[in-house]
Amino acid sequence: MTSLPLVFEAPRRGLPPRHLADLDPADRKAAVADLGLPGFRADQLARHYFGRLTADVDEMTDLPAAARETLASLLPPLVTPVTEQSCDEGATRKMLWRGHDGALAESVLMAYPDRATVCISSQAGCGMACPFCATGQGGLQRNLSTGEIVDQVRQAAAAARDGALGEPMRLSNIVFMGMGEPLANYKRVVAALRRITSPAPDGLGISPRGITVSTVGLVQAIDKLAAEGLPVTLAVSLHTPDDELRDTLVPVNNRWKVGEVLDAARRYAQATGRRVSIEYALIRDVNDQPWRADLLGKLLRQRVGTKRVHVNLIPLNPTPGSEWDASPRPVQDEFVRRVQAAGVACTVRDTRGQEIDAACGQLAATHR
Repeated sequence: MTSLPLVFEAPRRGLPPRHLADLDPADRKAAVADLGLPGFRADQLARHYFGRLTADVDEMTDLPAAARETLASLLPPLVTPVTEQSCDEGATRKMLWRGHDGALAESVLMAYPDRATVCISSQAGCGMACPFCATGQGGLQRNLSTGEIVDQVRQAAAAARDGALGEPMRLSNIVFMGMGEPLANYKRVVAALRRITSPAPDGLGISPRGITVSTVGLVQAIDKLAAEGLPVTLAVSLHTPDDELRDTLVPVNNRWKVGEVLDAARRYAQATGRRVSIEYALIRDVNDQPWRADLLGKLLRQRVGTKRVHVNLIPLNPTPGSEWDASPRPVQDEFVRRVQAAGVACTVRDTRGQEIDAACGQLAATHR
């Protein structure tokens, strides 16, 4: 087996202090009891955090002042805003967050006519080493905690509710497509998914059908996720259908080849009933050739099935100084046509925020 220049385990750096969002309901009651308070205070605290989207104990006026002061230890600051940028007339807002140890992560909140969506990070940096990705170029700092992942969503939900996108909106969609490889931080990502999807007061009450988890193709983790009983959409960052090029574009391909990844995608679709999304960043003169479109359509039809898969073409958002560039529009259109000719659904993703460094890792790179 080929030796990989990849880091699947994050460096052993300290995670932030224990937070309410790190704990399941039973553990919350135990934590509150350890503070010398009755167990029902855990439910009250959770109702504020998950239901009212506040982490400020001073706003929890149904709690006695002394209890608020004590319970504040379960709501330590996790992700502090460093900078915020907006574009698309305020419909796209990118946040750069700093953890307790200085680690940086990003999220992007976006308004669409029928929904509000947040793209969140699962790691500070990324160890997958994809050369066209700004996050991959920066390397992996550490995993984010469950609480750090959930708090990105809570703050996005509060911002959308309070009109940050121009008018009050309810956050309904979450994509784990920010910094990091979610399935390389498996335990904490799955715990975060349970907090996000559980109804209040146990969680944020967001439907799993509005959540997408991306991966570069960690086959064993895909199979494990399929058995979790969480019908979230799986997005596989494939980027090319041939092993020779994918070994370079997505180095994890040296461990799990295209066929193995697509077989895992089929198993996931069968287990969850959810159509898998195939993410494909279209790069000029690299992976945009007509024969690759034909091969992609053929492989998806044969190994996954046309009813179980959808191709999401992504016009590349080039990073400063990069040799990579987006494919011309006629090339993009021909690629779409050829994939569709194979009977596979294929659309082009709506690009947002190019003028505010909205590609993963671009904003963090300017603040290192």
